[in-house]
Amino acid sequence: MRNVVFVCTGNTCRSPMAEGIFKKMLADRGVTQVEASSAGIFAMTGDAAAENAVKAAERFGVDLSAHRARRLTGYLLDEADLFVCMTREHAATLGLYVPPEKLVVLGGGIPDPYGGDLETYMRCANAIRTALEAQWTQLVGEAAE
Repeated sequence: MRNVVFVCTGNTCRSPMAEGIFKKMLADRGVTQVEASSAGIFAMTGDAAAENAVKAAERFGVDLSAHRARRLTGYLLDEADLFVCMTREHAATLGLYVPPEKLVVLGGGIPDPYGGDLETYMRCANAIRTALEAQWTQLVGEAAE
């Protein structure tokens, strides 16, 4: 089983959308050997997903209404096989704790929609979906076969 963790800053916008869209893609493609979750480097554990993140994800058939933020922990650093970071800065921070082969920057970097309108979140979700498609094989590894 491959364990993929999507990482952003607060775990209320980008990483939950990426986790949800990725899980839907896994289900749609019948991939069962990959687990996905998300966390934030500076997350306030228990925070709900941003309202516009929930609305944007709904358009991809993803329900984030029950999502609660969680902070990236030492346990996650040890247990995950791959960290999919939303920015190069997130990857650089994680690079202090995990080997570089466990780090990927999604789409070369996904801008933070925090505080933006629904259109901003939709652009973000579309960028996430496009990047997940482009990096699919890298993300799922041998589990895709």
